[in-house]
Amino acid sequence: MSRELARRIAFTIGALLLFRLGTQIPIAGLDVSSFSPRPDLIARLSPFALGLIPYLTAAILIRLLSVVWRRLNTIERSGEGGRRRIARATLGLTLVLACFQAYGIATGLMGIEGLVNNLDGSFVITATASMVGGVFVLVWLSEQITRYGIGNGLALILSVGFLVSIPRDVAGILELMRTGAVSSNLVLAYAVFWIVTVAVIVLVEGARRNVRVEFGALTVGSRQLSARAGVLPIKLNSAGFLIPVTVAPWIFFLPLAFAGFILGGDHPLVAAAYRHLQLGQPAHMILVSIAVFVLAFVYTAYVVDPEHTAKSLVQRDGTIPGVAPGEATADYLDRVVSLTTVVGAVYLTALQLIPEVFELYGIDLPYSMIVDGGAALVVVGTALDIKTQVRDVSLTNPGGVRR
Repeated sequence: MSRELARRIAFTIGALLLFRLGTQIPIAGLDVSSFSPRPDLIARLSPFALGLIPYLTAAILIRLLSVVWRRLNTIERSGEGGRRRIARATLGLTLVLACFQAYGIATGLMGIEGLVNNLDGSFVITATASMVGGVFVLVWLSEQITRYGIGNGLALILSVGFLVSIPRDVAGILELMRTGAVSSNLVLAYAVFWIVTVAVIVLVEGARRNVRVEFGALTVGSRQLSARAGVLPIKLNSAGFLIPVTVAPWIFFLPLAFAGFILGGDHPLVAAAYRHLQLGQPAHMILVSIAVFVLAFVYTAYVVDPEHTAKSLVQRDGTIPGVAPGEATADYLDRVVSLTTVVGAVYLTALQLIPEVFELYGIDLPYSMIVDGGAALVVVGTALDIKTQVRDVSLTNPGGVRR
């Protein structure tokens, strides 16, 4: 192991330990003595109680705006200055969302008898400030991990949040098996199912459709570079998971919330719609699946912009064999990306359906055991990213030169 790799691993471990330590420190002014046997509940009452949710929500909203608002899209693609402006806008929206969520939690805690030591208004202010500050500490910590550690900081913090509950959940399931409350066959079926699911995630996330590209001769200073060939890799799942799955429920829940505001929440049509759109209901499964499938195409078209890629190839004197530069290349890439995305969209839809199918058929275990395809995808994707970075750091000299 190289010294640089050891330093990065040590930094990452230290940062994650700092994150876990913060989840065990309760918000000032709370009497958590009754929760001492339940560290998972204490974590929900810590300054890190909001986690990275406000930041991720803000990032998703900004990214959605850039998809439909060309000016914002231009700013994002305008280089380092544009990316800094987008980052500032994301942090500003994060502050608004975090304040709103933290205030709601703080006022809710005031209503729990015996939990808050001081019931005057100062607790709401200090608790809100603590949780908002905790969000920005986690954002800063994730950036430090990405810059000085191994892996993507945001994904690592999210993955640790998923993984820490597994030992406790497994121990609880084993205890239920011992007492006969849960069938061993059910637990075995769950284990086999998730092994197969993880294997599929690894296969799909590593899969690429490579489009061959040829570059012409290039003069760099006094050097003459000969013509060369390369590939343009297109992922099966270019859309990721968070945006399609997060945005999909908004498509019908936002109009439903508006209808409830106009007609009243107790209106028979609104009440029936909410009832049929609960998790595990057939209507919810069908509508969300269609929305995820369509959003996978929409967001992939933004991430892998065929027109932008075609222009970049022209600027670098690159061509796809047998395809004319410019508009013809953009059309060709659009067809390739669309056909490739069909596989990715089906894959994302299937992952999103896992907890709903379990809920529909009543085969849930009493513990999570990562019964969420999104959590599994985040964890596996993070592990693959770490593997790639470890290999790259191991093969790079301190000066940044490949060995």
